[in-house]
Amino acid sequence: MSQRKSLLAASIIAGLCLSGSLRAADTAPAAQPAPQPAPAAATQDNSNPQTTADQSQAKQLETVTVTGIRASLQQSLDTKRNADAIVDAITAEDIGKFPATNVAEALAQIPGVTLDRAFGATQRVSINGIDPSLNLSFLDGHPIAQAMWLYGDSPNRGFNYSLLPPEILGSLEIYKSPEARLPEGSLGGTVIMHTIQPLDVPANTLSGSFGVNYNDMVEQSRPNASLFYSWHNADKTFGADVSLSHYEQKTDRQGQEIFGYTPVSAIAAANPAIAGQIAAGTLKASDQMPTELNAADFQQTEKRSSILVNLQYKPNDHFDSTLSLLYMTDRLDNLNVSMYPIAGFNYAGISHLTEGPNGIVVAGTQVGTPCFNTTSCTSTAETFMDNDARKSFIRTKGADWRGTYKGDGWRINGQLGVSTSDNTITQAFKELFYGGGFDWNINKGFNYTDLATANNPAYWADNNFGGNIGYKPYKARDEYAQADFTKDFDGFFNSLQIGARWASHWESQSLLIDNVGVPNQTLNQIGYGGISDLSGASSIGLSGSTVHHVQTLGFQSIYNAVLDGNQLSSNDPVDYWDNTFNVQQQNSAGFAQLNFGNDNVHGNLGVRFVHTKIDSFGYNVPSTCSTWDCVFPPGFGYVGTTSTSNDWLPAFNVAWNVAPDIILRGAGSETIAYAPYNQLAPYFEANDTVLTATAGNPNLKPYRSVNFDLSGEWYFNNESVIAVSGFYKNVLNYVVNAATVQGRQNGSWAELIQGSTGQMLVNNGMCTLAGFCQYSVSAPINGGRAKVKGAAISYQQAFGDSGFGLRANFTYSDSSTAAGGPLPYNSKDSYNLSPYFEKGPYSASIAYNYRSKYLAGGYVAGAPDSYTDSYKELDASLGYKFNDHMSVTFDALNLLNSTYKQFYGSSMTELANEYASGREYILEAHFKL
Repeated sequence: MSQRKSLLAASIIAGLCLSGSLRAADTAPAAQPAPQPAPAAATQDNSNPQTTADQSQAKQLETVTVTGIRASLQQSLDTKRNADAIVDAITAEDIGKFPATNVAEALAQIPGVTLDRAFGATQRVSINGIDPSLNLSFLDGHPIAQAMWLYGDSPNRGFNYSLLPPEILGSLEIYKSPEARLPEGSLGGTVIMHTIQPLDVPANTLSGSFGVNYNDMVEQSRPNASLFYSWHNADKTFGADVSLSHYEQKTDRQGQEIFGYTPVSAIAAANPAIAGQIAAGTLKASDQMPTELNAADFQQTEKRSSILVNLQYKPNDHFDSTLSLLYMTDRLDNLNVSMYPIAGFNYAGISHLTEGPNGIVVAGTQVGTPCFNTTSCTSTAETFMDNDARKSFIRTKGADWRGTYKGDGWRINGQLGVSTSDNTITQAFKELFYGGGFDWNINKGFNYTDLATANNPAYWADNNFGGNIGYKPYKARDEYAQADFTKDFDGFFNSLQIGARWASHWESQSLLIDNVGVPNQTLNQIGYGGISDLSGASSIGLSGSTVHHVQTLGFQSIYNAVLDGNQLSSNDPVDYWDNTFNVQQQNSAGFAQLNFGNDNVHGNLGVRFVHTKIDSFGYNVPSTCSTWDCVFPPGFGYVGTTSTSNDWLPAFNVAWNVAPDIILRGAGSETIAYAPYNQLAPYFEANDTVLTATAGNPNLKPYRSVNFDLSGEWYFNNESVIAVSGFYKNVLNYVVNAATVQGRQNGSWAELIQGSTGQMLVNNGMCTLAGFCQYSVSAPINGGRAKVKGAAISYQQAFGDSGFGLRANFTYSDSSTAAGGPLPYNSKDSYNLSPYFEKGPYSASIAYNYRSKYLAGGYVAGAPDSYTDSYKELDASLGYKFNDHMSVTFDALNLLNSTYKQFYGSSMTELANEYASGREYILEAHFKL
């Protein structure tokens, strides 16, 4: 509390000191009102996050459409230079001329921005080392609701940029230091994206593109196309534009996964051969053995279509109004195939283990006997082939109105709208079994000892478990309304802004699994698809049966096997109860911001008050309930909790023009952010096979941080800058995950107990015969304090008239929690290097990005936290302009075919997974009329 009061007081005192010290300059006879910043920043002119895009976009976007890389970079620098806060910017040309398939990859050129590539295409963006869930993203000043796309994924507040078509954007800014007028909810940064407004471009503007993208690992190409048309009347009082886009992509992520490690001491207690190895000194009881090596193959076909319409009405210089309508669909059907021989379930089948460095068992042999053409098999060697066929179709709709009325020295801005997104994700699941022996090596994968039976589909079948189908409806809805008033003054303090904003976000999910009535089948009955050839797995050094093994006919064969002619029902209420939640967050905020400036100094000083109300609902189920007809005792069942908080958030930004081309900046603020919605719900999402789970906590408090930022910028030439910045965040409350062991009824026990998996869980003492199991549960708690400190340096220069230029930056970010560990998604070192060339009709650019290792949470229910290894990526782009109307571009992404690798624990010795996604090539033709 003392820090909050001190920061607020310091901000007020700083503003008064500036006023006093500069009053003489303001009151001198020759003094004029302080010049307003360039329109792109426009921090005094509009208090909603759009930052007067309506006034500024005309000058920006007309430039973008007729000029190239250098003008685009200059425009971005102008936005940065004229801003009151610490801001970076990107224009449409940046996105189009540098190698990128979505907005997130274009953001990687900005200092302090790092990407996570768990699924190849970038989804999550970190700013200054902060978790992607703790940043904000707005389109034309408003949020976009986004439903979850992946079955089993953990929802988060981070904006999924892979679902937003870049064709609809004109420009964007990243606010790394907040202003009081900006919405609350971000610790790292606020990304504000602008669409093209119809009165800002010439009438009858028509542009578009069409092309193909190709992935060398998939060896298939898919089409993409976009179209933009804008019209306005001769008086420029009414206009309309429409952006259409369609994008398809075929991706494949291949590699190896390890879902945990087993201590050798536990194996030796049940296996005399391993006990003998310990006695002989070739193994240690403390060594850790991978429980299984999973050959992972994630295949997805994406088909995304969108339409955005802007209707702008400006009858005079006083009134401006825009209605935006967005409709977007994204089909993300995927098939996840996991082939995992498990050594850690049947200790008796282990004949030999090999110890490697750091106490890790690196190789072993499992013996067992395969079963021919049967759906009930018992063996001391167990391989499961999980086939998860998932249908995912996201539908996003939005309507947004925003308007401005200008009087004589004052103006009123308003905005209101709604955005919805829904997705009923379904997953058809078949789990085939093979009982033959295998050799495994953590560096090479696994290989079956009898390939004749392992590659014969007659030896693969369901094993007392026919599979199931799960339905997970997920919905999100945003509603918002905002009104701001600005009064202009003559003098050093040149405007006062006051405003209020109300926002509501509602999010819900449920899960129903039909698990009764799916027949047991052999691989031949399901549909045998031959022997796989996982070139991506081979590219990272895996071999043998990891690369070449039996497979089904694919996605549709799994759905047919589960659904065709089968009368299905559910006897699994536990998974329904554990995965059903409903959360609504309502924020009511008001702010006051005083803007100041003259020829030498400009900035702002303000405070924001936020009242937050969160209603969370979920099932609280006693351990005695495992059937649909269970009668909940008082205090159990579908229960809800309500939490509220009140927060004062001061913010201060100042920029000092110490010389015509040198600017020093300083900022101080207090910010809050919120935990992901699912973490706020009383829910429990479990993996019933490996007995891991995640749970929610309705009593979580907001993240709270006191922040200080400094920067210095030298604009030594056109399109050129050297900038140095530093940041410090003292996080007073940081939500962390705590690991506990909880006893709960297993929702899948009716199926598991019929097969070997359930029996092994009972034999290992992890479950009772009735299915009451001990789960390793990860749940969020109010974790106390954390700190983030760092610095960044960036360099940008165009080398005269040679056509060559260079963008480069390096960021250092060091984080720590009260417990001594790092913060999630914080890489200590990150940098990118982007040389470019543009002269005459030719253009080319290269982008090399690197980030060091970082802590990242699991991406599926119950997956433990893991550390992602350092990652590097090399991309390139070539372009040729035939004339003012036609051009062609060729992009090559992930040229190094980099491996995405994760480990359990900061020592980076226990491998968790490693993937390759292949190289992507995009050829496009562009036209403008």
